[in-house]
Amino acid sequence: MFSPVILITAILNGLLTGAVYALVALGLTLIYGVLHIINFAHGALLSAALFAAFFAFHLLGLDPYLAALLIAPIFFGFGYALQRLIIGPVSHGDDRNMLLVTLGLSVVIENVLLYAFRADTRTIDLPYAFQTIDLGFTFLPIPRLIGFCLVFAVALVLWAIMRRTDVGKAIRAVAKEKLGAQLAGIDVAHIYAITFGLGTACVAIAACLLIPTYYVNPTVGDAFVLIAFTIVVLGGMGSVPGALVGGLLIGVVESLSGLFLGESLGQIGIFLIFIAVLLVRPTGLFGARA
Repeated sequence: MFSPVILITAILNGLLTGAVYALVALGLTLIYGVLHIINFAHGALLSAALFAAFFAFHLLGLDPYLAALLIAPIFFGFGYALQRLIIGPVSHGDDRNMLLVTLGLSVVIENVLLYAFRADTRTIDLPYAFQTIDLGFTFLPIPRLIGFCLVFAVALVLWAIMRRTDVGKAIRAVAKEKLGAQLAGIDVAHIYAITFGLGTACVAIAACLLIPTYYVNPTVGDAFVLIAFTIVVLGGMGSVPGALVGGLLIGVVESLSGLFLGESLGQIGIFLIFIAVLLVRPTGLFGARA
């Protein structure tokens, strides 16, 4: 049996990791909540954002946390363009076509990254990457602690956009009733593109939080999007608070599973939770029945 100190350390580390998972899931659930599709290109976009953060550091000398101020707007524009110029026109408003288009985009983005950068795994070397804060009974990694705080800052900004701005009100109107919003004069295609851009910007910020202690290659995003999808289902499809709570919970479950079952089997707990939620509460923790 593990001592309470080890268990508390595992829980704290799980919360720090889960916060970044939550940010990745936040973009996924935001897109689902408005467009009502699962964005299969989410993982490939995360890989692309990790490469952007990597080269921002090596070519421009930008610290990843500062690079987020540059990369997030760029990826917002990229996401906006993908939805407005490719996904929307090609899918012709059919949700099934949207799914296939995002799946195709995932394949294209990953293969472009593979062609451009090969399959090599890359990392960056930062002076604070392995620094920790001593709590007396355990140590917390500084990069993960910074990431934890920034995730909640991003969630607060997103909440303010959704609740306090005209764009946010239009997004909520389209999510609730697309036809009614259209009749009220809202440009639905524009709102779809803005939502997709916001989801992609969340992925870009998550990449900047990951890169100080993680690696990058063309397919690295796939593992994160599987976890993000689990979080979206756990929290409730389309629920922003659910994505945050679900991400933290999944991070703790993964950490404790790794502690009890071994690091290589840590993700078993995640998918057991996923199956249990589907069986007991298919709508998720914060989801509502249609």
